[in-house]
Amino acid sequence: MLDELASAIARHGGDMWSDTAVPRLRMVTLDEPVIPIDLLYEPMICFIVDGSKSSVAGDRSWTTGSGEMFFNSLVLPVTATFERLPYRSAVLRLDGPTLADLLLELDGTGPGASHEPEPDGQISAPMPPELVDAVTRWVRLLDTPDDIRPLAARIEGEILYRLLGSPLGPLLRHFTLADTAAARVRTAARWICEHYTEPLSIEKIAAVAHMSPATLHRHFKSATGMSPLRFQKHLRLQEARRRLLAGDATAALVAEAVGYVSATQFNREYRRAYGLPPAQDAARLRGRLVGAGQAR
Repeated sequence: MLDELASAIARHGGDMWSDTAVPRLRMVTLDEPVIPIDLLYEPMICFIVDGSKSSVAGDRSWTTGSGEMFFNSLVLPVTATFERLPYRSAVLRLDGPTLADLLLELDGTGPGASHEPEPDGQISAPMPPELVDAVTRWVRLLDTPDDIRPLAARIEGEILYRLLGSPLGPLLRHFTLADTAAARVRTAARWICEHYTEPLSIEKIAAVAHMSPATLHRHFKSATGMSPLRFQKHLRLQEARRRLLAGDATAALVAEAVGYVSATQFNREYRRAYGLPPAQDAARLRGRLVGAGQAR
C-alpha cells in the first residue's frame, strides 16, 4: 500500500515542497542529497511513505521514517536532515475548525474519546492500513481534478476520523480545546513568530499567553524544546540565514533587519548556531547548492 501512495506522490510532487490543488494537501519529494534545512513547521500531520528525516528543535530531536506519521501541534523552527532517500511524504495542514466540526458531529463518541492527551507538542506513530488507504485516495484526487471539489473534504474528514482512533488521537482532540496550557503555548509561539524582530521579554510573552512567566517557561519548553526567548532567537537566525543566502544585503544590514541591535552579538550567536561567521556560512551554502546542481 505504501508503494501505491509513494507513486502517487512522485507523480504529482514538484521540487521538494509542493502545494496542491487539494485543499490543505502539501507534498514533499526529494531524490538528491541536500544540506540540513531550516524550516518553520506549522500545525500538521506528516505521512512519511518513503525515506526518513530527522528534526531538531532546541533540546529535542526525533526521526521519522517510512510507514510513520508525525503530528506537530504548533509553529516551530526546526533543522531538518533528510537521512534516507528518496524521500516522499504527504502533509495535511491542520485546520482547527474542520477538526472541531468533526468532533462536534461525533459528540464525545468515536475513536480515542476516552484517552488522555500526550503532553508534548510532537508525536509520531505507525500508519495503520486503513489510514494509508484514505491518504492514497486523497492524493489520487490530483489524477482526476474534477473530483477534488466534491470529494476532497469528505476524504479529509475520513482521514481525521481515522487519526482520532490512532495514537495521535488524544493530542488531536486536545488541539481543538481553547482554554488549555497547550493552546496558550500555541498562542505564545504564534505571537513570537509575528513579533520576532521586536525586543521581547518573558513577562510580555507570558501576558499574551495569560500565564505566569514560570508556568509559560515550563510548558513552552516541554512543547518546543526551548525557552520562549531562545525560540525567538532561532526565528531571527533562520531568517537571517535565508536573507544572507539570497545575497540581498550585508551581514550588518541583515542583523538589523531581523532585530539585532548589536552586530557583534549577531555574529557571535550566528557562529554558535551554524559553525561559521555569517558571510562565510552563506558562501559555503551557495557553494554546496552550486555543487549539487552540477552533479545532477
